[in-house]
Amino acid sequence: MNTTTGTGTLARLALRRDRVMIPVWALVTGGLVASGAGSLEGLYGTAAERAELAASMTANSSMRSFYGPVFSDSLGGLVAWRFSTFAAVLAAIASLLVVVRHTRDEEETGRQELLSAGAVGRRAPLTAALLAALALNTAIALIVSAGLAGQGAAGALALGLAVGGTGMVFATLAAVTAQFTESARLARGLAAAALGLAFVLRAAGDAGTASGDSVLTWLSPLGWAENVRAFAGERWWVLLLIAGAVMVQTAVAYGLTARRDVGASFLATRPGPAEGRLASAGALAWRLQRGALLGWSLGFLFGGLVFGGMAAGAADIVGDNAQAREIFERMGGAHGLTNAFLATMVSLFGMIAALFAVGSVLRAHGEETSGRAEPLLAGSLGRIRWATGHLLVAFGGSALILALAGLGLALSHGSGLGPLLGASLAQLPAVWTLAGLAVLLWGAVPKAAPAAWGVAGVCLALGWIGPALDLPQAVLDLSPFGHLPKLPGQDMVWGPALTLTALAAALVAGGLVAVRRRDVQL
Repeated sequence: MNTTTGTGTLARLALRRDRVMIPVWALVTGGLVASGAGSLEGLYGTAAERAELAASMTANSSMRSFYGPVFSDSLGGLVAWRFSTFAAVLAAIASLLVVVRHTRDEEETGRQELLSAGAVGRRAPLTAALLAALALNTAIALIVSAGLAGQGAAGALALGLAVGGTGMVFATLAAVTAQFTESARLARGLAAAALGLAFVLRAAGDAGTASGDSVLTWLSPLGWAENVRAFAGERWWVLLLIAGAVMVQTAVAYGLTARRDVGASFLATRPGPAEGRLASAGALAWRLQRGALLGWSLGFLFGGLVFGGMAAGAADIVGDNAQAREIFERMGGAHGLTNAFLATMVSLFGMIAALFAVGSVLRAHGEETSGRAEPLLAGSLGRIRWATGHLLVAFGGSALILALAGLGLALSHGSGLGPLLGASLAQLPAVWTLAGLAVLLWGAVPKAAPAAWGVAGVCLALGWIGPALDLPQAVLDLSPFGHLPKLPGQDMVWGPALTLTALAAALVAGGLVAVRRRDVQL
């Protein structure tokens, strides 16, 4: 039997299972870039304004570390500068999730072993997963290219290929990490850590030079996407680096998967008895989630340091542009540009922290559906005590990472710790509300629990993109973050914060009651 026998069937199954995820990721990522031309044209309508923006951003090392250097002051060039890195990151995240979902996740749950008992080649599951990722990134590339074709067909195609190609780099990297660990969560974590390192390398390289030719930048796949230089005299040969990385990593993944059994890995899980510090439900939840919490903590601290250093250049971003100033004030309040920028970043940290909280809550759902929770609950351990261990990590961990973000902002901005730490922690009621909703969904409607990701994503989009799209305040208020004060710069208003906290407590209580009354889900 050929090693790729059954690939077509598995690929169709993967696409069917991701029939919602793939189109949504493609439309959001590609649409974000494609709509950028209209947004930037509304903010910087004249060539002089765009040239002034390009000059100020190129001279600002903090902004270069975040967005990269500006290679062209044309509208297409500014779109590439503003959105290419973040679109590439989104494509990379979606790609690694798709690949791990259809490889290591399938092995961890035992479904792959059942499929492999039939006429399925050894490399068919991996090939099907990579084909699903290829479909996703092809869709992103087509949306970007079609959406920006009016700014120049060559530049639009180059940007689309750069973003989609970066997604495939991390798809094939995830295919490699999935061979090394028995845990799908760890496989995703390793690939995500590589993505974080790539972002740090690119940021450090671009902060040091405005040419984009730093050695550190060239060590990062995100730097390769940047150096395609769409709309700025395209460097088509850089795409060969991306293609080469994809082919090499694919070959490595194929070689590794041929040398192990289904369910096995090259990094064996360390066994150990549940003694001492692992003898309680809370300790076990901490052990399961401490690696993820450490990664989020370091990321938030680093992000705080980066954004805090950028706050002083907020005036350079806006300049004399009244529309840009209005957007910042809608996002962060009208108490000075620096405070508005800091409040915007604090709100962004809060919305991202909600993703951590939701994921941490749903880790309990994953333990349940994988069958690992059932042996624990078969003994004297009660469901409430078991669930509470995971919830303590989710709710306490979100407070920790927001505190670290506030610390990073204060250290790099040079202002007092109190205001920025308090502003960061003031996001907790909204974060806990979304986490509470995840608890309720997990308890009452377990099959719909992943919908909590969608709710958190919508809140992130409303808070980050809504003000730029000039959405009505009533729409922005659909997110719990829309009810919080814009700190720093405004006085703390306790009414909405206490109301959201009470709502979060009610949601958690309802979810725990439902968990206690229903059957264990498998």
